[in-house]
Amino acid sequence: MQTSEIVLVGGSGKTGGRIIKRLKARGLTIRAASRSSARPFDWEDRSTWRGALEGASSAYVAFQPDLAVAWAAEAIEALAEVAVECGLEHIVLLSGRGEEGAQRSEAALKASGIDTTILRASWFCQNFSEGAFLEQILAGRLQLSAGEVSEPFIDADDIADAAVAALTDPRHRNNTYELTGPRALTFRQAVAEIAQATGRPIEYEQVSMADFTSGLAVAGLPQGLIDLLEELFGQVLDGRNASTMGGVAEILGRPATDFSQYARRTAATGIWSA
Repeated sequence: MQTSEIVLVGGSGKTGGRIIKRLKARGLTIRAASRSSARPFDWEDRSTWRGALEGASSAYVAFQPDLAVAWAAEAIEALAEVAVECGLEHIVLLSGRGEEGAQRSEAALKASGIDTTILRASWFCQNFSEGAFLEQILAGRLQLSAGEVSEPFIDADDIADAAVAALTDPRHRNNTYELTGPRALTFRQAVAEIAQATGRPIEYEQVSMADFTSGLAVAGLPQGLIDLLEELFGQVLDGRNASTMGGVAEILGRPATDFSQYARRTAATGIWSA
């Protein structure tokens, strides 16, 4: 088992916080690295990178805002160089399915020579409860530009469990795991399952990309996030990622969490109560 210090780059995100809880429960020495941490890490300020990584033997890296952005691969390459110089032995990278930028970032990380585990994840279930879609779910109508394309939504808790396994078991080094849910749903079907779990009428409406982005702006989302969502909806929701994969079972030895399980569990917390 890993006993040296683990640093989580992006430790305040959907996956990072979950991973921290799991690693702490194992009694491991960890630290989060973000703009607000004691040893800050800022993707846009490379002078912070060395201080955030020094003293660690491995790292979990969740790039912000997303590996789909144009400068991500170059940043991952530069981060890997700093990591090697700091003596890190292993990086677990949260990647995305079907994104050209993510594939370039994966290649850049592997080329550095550091031991690497790639967790290539589909769209998070938690986008409906912790992300950009929550306000519309609460309002009773989710409006997106996605049509009837299916997506095998992945539970962030499954990603966190996979990351912990990768960080603590050397057998997972230099492997790539495709993490998806056990079945693919359209966004319309996903919303219907949330409605059923909550007992509330929640509808899905397909809208044009222009109406989608303007709605996000009205909801108060920052322009950078709006631009990213526009790029992702335009790039990867074309059916390329509709297939389910067995990465969760491969790394954890159990099935992936079904969307219905996520919906029932989340509804029970009251977060979707209007």
